[in-house]
Amino acid sequence: MANHSKKDAYLFKKVITIGTVCELTGLSERQIRYYEKRKLIFPERSDRGNRKYSFSDVETLMDIANKMEDGMQTSELRKEMQKKENKKVDSKLRERMIRGQLNAYFNKRD
Repeated sequence: MANHSKKDAYLFKKVITIGTVCELTGLSERQIRYYEKRKLIFPERSDRGNRKYSFSDVETLMDIANKMEDGMQTSELRKEMQKKENKKVDSKLRERMIRGQLNAYFNKRD
């Protein structure tokens, strides 16, 4: 969560119970657990072992459910999600490299 601004930090805080997620999404606990088993969603666990989700997780679950309704398979979804994550990582790496080059250039001029 360190990479998220304070403004949107609430989106990623894992505080929502599975029952509330069911109410918000219309999905059953069984469906949500299935998506977790298929490694499409990653809830945290409380000290008592209860699943905790974020608002971002709720959005992801809605996206998953919509794509599943459209006929996508969980393996396809996982590949799509991995591609998105790889793009984020590549973008962050590229940004750090550019910052490093700029810092080196301007520090060399001093």
